[in-house]
Amino acid sequence: MRKAGIIFTGGTISMIVDQKLKAVIQGLSTQEIMSKLTNIGEIAEVELLEMGPYPGPHVTPERMLEIIRQIKCFLSKDDIDGVVITHGTDTLEETAYMADLLIDSPKPVVFTGAMRNSSELGYDGPANLAAAICTATAENSRHKGVLIVMNNEVNAAAETTKTHTMKLDTFKSLDYGPLGIVDNNQVIYYRSKKRETSYLTDKIVEDVALIKSASGMDDLLIRFCVDNGCKGIVIEAMGRGNIPAEMVSGVRYAIAHHVPVVLVSRCPMGRVLDSYGYPGGGKELRSLGVIMGVNMSGPKARIKLMVVLAAASGFQDIKRQFETEEVF
Repeated sequence: MRKAGIIFTGGTISMIVDQKLKAVIQGLSTQEIMSKLTNIGEIAEVELLEMGPYPGPHVTPERMLEIIRQIKCFLSKDDIDGVVITHGTDTLEETAYMADLLIDSPKPVVFTGAMRNSSELGYDGPANLAAAICTATAENSRHKGVLIVMNNEVNAAAETTKTHTMKLDTFKSLDYGPLGIVDNNQVIYYRSKKRETSYLTDKIVEDVALIKSASGMDDLLIRFCVDNGCKGIVIEAMGRGNIPAEMVSGVRYAIAHHVPVVLVSRCPMGRVLDSYGYPGGGKELRSLGVIMGVNMSGPKARIKLMVVLAAASGFQDIKRQFETEEVF
């Protein structure tokens, strides 16, 4: 029988309603969650590791690295066919994407969680965990990079984002659609994806800022980030990749101080391009040395810049790592 390593890090999947607080808190143990999985022993053996009861917003980049270290430990075991990680959904896509960048293994790595806590009707945690175990132990899940399995859909970590605050099908690949589904305990793949570049590093540069552009903004936030030691900045631009003209001086300031600036769009779909030539347009920004983040989301571009800053050999290498990738 195939075997999965399961890493529990917390999140809604392990939460209950506290009657005194009248709010949701950590409450279920690893064994209590596993006891809710029906007949999972017929699918796979499991080896459990409890890392801690962390809500999604408490998972820092450093904590992501520790999760990834534990994933690699499981992957190194000959009797482990794949690894499942339960995770708070608020930052699940960021940890999963960092894992995709830093793990180079043919074995499946699958992130999952829950949108409803165990006190709610329709608690989805056990079903998501069971589907993730099926995916992680399936032979046809090998060589697909890190995956996210929720609501019986299989998505690529590099392509997926949380799209809704409460819906069970919140995790979606908006540009490309799911890789496949889990049906009747079987994983069925509809398509493949380009493999993300793997980085042979166990370090990241955490001091990367994410700034969202909006009407009337100026260079204040950009200058603040540079002056306070940020090593990189990601800007969520408008539309095709444009910002208010008053922000451009901040971009110049960052680049003059050797702080790389990566441009993505605040739109949930589509890629940035240097199409517009007016002040603040993508053409001017690219001419200043801004790096185009293609169709990455802001949070994913920030995670990638953290990794690339630790692994790259200079500005041109950083630029190449972002602008030569076709799929994120």
